Amino acid sequence: MIMVRSEKRLRTWREPAAPRPAATILLLRDSDAGPEVLMTRRSLSASFAPGAYVFPGGAVDASDASPRAREFSRTRGDEGDEILAYATAAVREAFEELGILLAHGGGAERIARLAARLRRAHDADLLGQIAAHDARLALDEVHWFSHWITDRDLPRRFDARFFVARMPAYQQPVADDAEQFEPTWVRPAEGLARHERGEFNIIFPTIRTLRQLTRFGSVGEVLDHAREQQARVWTSCPRAGWLRGRIERFSESEEPYGELELVDPDGQVAHTLDWQSEQVVPLLRNVHRLTAPNPGRMTGPGTNTYFVGEPGQWIVIDPGPDDPAHIERIAAFVGDGLRTIVCTHGHPDHAPGAVPLQRRTGAPIAGRPSGPGFDPAWTFRPDTTLEDGTRLHAGDSTLRVLHTPGHAEHHVCLLLEEDGLLFAGDHILNGSTTVIDPPDGDMRAYVASLERLAAEPLEYILPAHGHVIARGKTEIARLIAHRMAREAKVVGALDRLREGTLDELVKLAYDDVDPILYPVAKRSLTAHLLKLRDEGRAAVDAQARWRPA
Repeated sequence: MIMVRSEKRLRTWREPAAPRPAATILLLRDSDAGPEVLMTRRSLSASFAPGAYVFPGGAVDASDASPRAREFSRTRGDEGDEILAYATAAVREAFEELGILLAHGGGAERIARLAARLRRAHDADLLGQIAAHDARLALDEVHWFSHWITDRDLPRRFDARFFVARMPAYQQPVADDAEQFEPTWVRPAEGLARHERGEFNIIFPTIRTLRQLTRFGSVGEVLDHAREQQARVWTSCPRAGWLRGRIERFSESEEPYGELELVDPDGQVAHTLDWQSEQVVPLLRNVHRLTAPNPGRMTGPGTNTYFVGEPGQWIVIDPGPDDPAHIERIAAFVGDGLRTIVCTHGHPDHAPGAVPLQRRTGAPIAGRPSGPGFDPAWTFRPDTTLEDGTRLHAGDSTLRVLHTPGHAEHHVCLLLEEDGLLFAGDHILNGSTTVIDPPDGDMRAYVASLERLAAEPLEYILPAHGHVIARGKTEIARLIAHRMAREAKVVGALDRLREGTLDELVKLAYDDVDPILYPVAKRSLTAHLLKLRDEGRAAVDAQARWRPA
């Protein structure tokens, strides 16, 4: 795997604090309005999340992995000692913090009486006391729900497994009055709404966990989900950056995460995520970005212009629209050191700025000329034609050209070979999928280009619209799967209608899309249908009615 060169990082590596193993438990009960979860408020003097509402939990200790604890684990199957220690810790913390005892032995009423007796005894050896009363922990009723690792920037960190369990009958929570107090039952949606109103202080993992719980209509659904996911447990180690003047945190599935990972891999909170059209944003020492002031439905926050190289030796990728202020900012940054202007393709949000930038700097324009299927109003004719495999050099950075037809026949991506960065143009976007618009756009070519990119040594994707994407190969695989899933819906729509126009088919094949986007969706629908036609799986008549072949 190609790794970003350490000397190209913006900041010196700072080793994050080592996370401590911990466990959290979500005790759930049903209500007429859906499942509720038991939460408790942390003391204002607590060492972690003071004053916040949390789920009971704490650090895993030696007793949770002891031979005695293992005696309680026989009903859980072969899961390994590590996760069983976390499950034991979760059950222990539920008792220590709220007096809730998840155990078997003589029925729910007897366990409730035992819980009250053990609370009064204040015996630290919970496992020994349970065994002495001929009971055992109900680890078979505790299921792994998610896995959270505390953000790298925080001084105290936990590697916490979150478990779910049904609240045992005949028991009531009793706070320990030390670090935990005010136990309360909360419907997930209600808790989130109260948090938005500033009435309910919860931290980032709690917010995300409550959001996850809003998907379920009953405790049974939550437990079924946890049992079924097994090794696919949702895992996150959030990252933080500055947005609108405040620190915001993001999980791996959220759009800014990859950029934070690239810019500050050790978790330092230094990068600003606000889109910048007036100043250049450094991503690495040899990669910078300036976003054109052309936000919109099709361009997202605007077109990203990238600078690759070093002072005196710059390559500019996608100068964007012919916006004088944007061109002036590009020219001011590169000075007299611009070697090449590269356009990934000729669409009007990418290439028109090349000519005025050339007038300012004298640098040649490079790319691939547009073909006969391209809109003639946007005809693109570079000074230098970039052949597949061509290498462009800027300082100690090398960009290899990859011809990637699909979004446009002449589209290219560029791979920064030393650092594993793919400048993807419009072939891959962050937060949306690119439009394939025939006749120049071609779905078969697009998928083939994705498959070709999947074989390249890349780690990060820098799209023309949106933030940097991490785990590039995973994203490419996701995109291929998405296109194939959409193709399956197109085939399903054909099978259902047996014959239909684009207007009729789009309502079925894109029923998950806002109808306001149907005009755009019909362009990609056409590309899917043409791919199916070329593969002998669909046919069209003279009245533009499509049917299964």
